[in-house]
Amino acid sequence: MYSGPLFIASDHGGYHLKNRLVHFIQNELQKEVQDLGPSEYVETDDYPDFAIPLAQTVARLQGRGIVICSSGIGVCVAANKVKGIRAGIGYNIAVAESMIKDDDTNVLCLGSKMISEEHAMAVVKKWLETEFPAAERHVRRIAKIHSMESQEE
Repeated sequence: MYSGPLFIASDHGGYHLKNRLVHFIQNELQKEVQDLGPSEYVETDDYPDFAIPLAQTVARLQGRGIVICSSGIGVCVAANKVKGIRAGIGYNIAVAESMIKDDDTNVLCLGSKMISEEHAMAVVKKWLETEFPAAERHVRRIAKIHSMESQEE
């Protein structure tokens, strides 16, 4: 099981699922998770206001994060704009495993309207219990992405 710092955030579309996942992670997985907001449901909030700070925190502290909106797409696009972030949408358990084994993702994006709470919990559990095996071909591919980020500076 992943043992580093873990963060979670959402917009209004993912607010209820976020709260359920915080409870699941803390009580059932026995893992600390820091909730980066929102602290209340606000129908007019915007996903970049939560996805980008989460991604910046994950990059700065070299942790992992979970970010949620209605589809998972908006938060994924926003998170991937932050240097050092490799975010993917966890739409099923096999993808949750693959996104660590192949891409060493550090942000899991979820769509609250695309996945049930039970399935989201299973995806989160698989993502947190999977380790990056650092196979040469995957390390090489991630290095190419990192190289592109460095060139943009």
